[in-house]
Amino acid sequence: MTGALVLLAGDAHPPQMSRAQAHDFGRFGETWPVIEPDLLQAVSQRLAHAQASGEIDRLNRTFSDRAQARVEHPPAVAGLAAATQNRTWVYDPSVAIDADVRDAKGALIAAKGQRINPLDLVRLPRELVFVDGTSSDEMAWANARGNDTRVSIILVRGAPLERMHQMQRRIWFDQAGILTTRFGITHTPAYVRQQGRTLEVSEVALPRKGAVS
Repeated sequence: MTGALVLLAGDAHPPQMSRAQAHDFGRFGETWPVIEPDLLQAVSQRLAHAQASGEIDRLNRTFSDRAQARVEHPPAVAGLAAATQNRTWVYDPSVAIDADVRDAKGALIAAKGQRINPLDLVRLPRELVFVDGTSSDEMAWANARGNDTRVSIILVRGAPLERMHQMQRRIWFDQAGILTTRFGITHTPAYVRQQGRTLEVSEVALPRKGAVS
């Protein structure tokens, strides 16, 4: 029985192939060496080609023109309309501190949860006036409220640089509607002025005569 097991185990191994039995079947199809281009070299070549063809200059001009157009004609603040009735409310600029505030030596300046009113530290230097820069009525109303030392005119639509040259005074623009959103303004013209520790916000209905083309 032992001999039979040894014999079966021996038969389970495949016969060894001798060197004389190995064959070279040749090469099938075309073969090429693996070539990986240098990334920096490829980028440099592309830039050199773009420079020679004038593509870079064209892209620079396009970018400059778009930037200039955005400065001269910023996107209008969405969701605002001309006021049809007077409306006034109070805006409290106080904020709650979400963490302790300490100075460089670790002394507590403001505790978490404490409400801080910035008007206790600084005053609003000028009245803020928000107007549609394409409306001649609103622009005239804003200009009549005072000069640059008393009033800051802030457009929500229109061309601030053009208006600045026309009126010979500083003109601002409410980029992305940050200020009108903060104060809750939905109609123009409107103004914001300080009243003690709060801000008074008013929307004013004007008789409408026309708009600037």
